[in-house]
Amino acid sequence: MRTKQFVVAVAILFFVVSNSETTAQRLIDKNGTVAFEASEALFEPVEAKNESVTAVFDTATNEIASLALIKGFRFPNSLMEEHFNENYIESETYPKATFKGKLINFNIDALSDSPTEVRLQGTMALHGKEKAIDTMVMVLQAGDGIILKGAFDVSPDDFAIKIPGIVKNKIAKTVKVSLEFNLN
Repeated sequence: MRTKQFVVAVAILFFVVSNSETTAQRLIDKNGTVAFEASEALFEPVEAKNESVTAVFDTATNEIASLALIKGFRFPNSLMEEHFNENYIESETYPKATFKGKLINFNIDALSDSPTEVRLQGTMALHGKEKAIDTMVMVLQAGDGIILKGAFDVSPDDFAIKIPGIVKNKIAKTVKVSLEFNLN
């Protein structure tokens, strides 16, 4: 008799867990955009864009994670792209950048097609180092999904990225990172 009760209890637990997981929804963007700009006045622009960034947003927990392959960043100048991958980011050793975080006090049910400013907190990992990120992003409803746009600043020093003296004055000490995800 106890075996039968145990089986029934496990079945009920499985049903409850399965139901609670199906009410949560994960929204995904496999073609998100992350760009950065580190230009100094009077010198060639230092900027790149990656339009193949994957992002996942969990509507139940408000957690978001993203992954950008470093070799996916495209520069206007191919030599700059080569130096970025080989000398600065060392993309063979550190092939990806990640972000894991959470939208704070976000209610997806209150979202509309008008942009809402929401706090995003998390951790960015790049070049074997991590940095806490705390920024405001704009979120708005788009059909069955959401669009998330924002920007934040980092420094090459945050990620132990060495800039050779010969180009040190040509690269900004503060790098502006922007992101845009269309999560469906």
